[in-house]
Amino acid sequence: MVTIRADEISNIIRERIEQYNREVKIVNTGTVLQVGDDIARIHGLDEVMAGELVEFEEGTIGITLNLESNNVGVVLMGDGLMIQEGSSVKATGKIAQIPVSEAYLGRVINALASLES
Repeated sequence: MVTIRADEISNIIRERIEQYNREVKIVNTGTVLQVGDDIARIHGLDEVMAGELVEFEEGTIGITLNLESNNVGVVLMGDGLMIQEGSSVKATGKIAQIPVSEAYLGRVINALASLES
């Protein structure tokens, strides 16, 4: 029979307490109400900003455009074929932006930051 000593148990508990990570991460999430024509209506993204990037659970990225009192309109930046009603969406906290360099001077770019010919 194995005997467990009280000091061994208290040492293990102390080690676990010292290794405990107290970091709290708040994530702004929502649920897809409707999707079609590369636009999704999302409920629950209360703290989202206009132009903020959001990520759907299957990996598609979208940009928030319509901020209404009970839902948010999101333009999909991918095919979004796997997005369904009830899918989860999370806000990234990042505003949509494009990189700028000398190569962009005097050029016309499209919404996906690709150079137009």
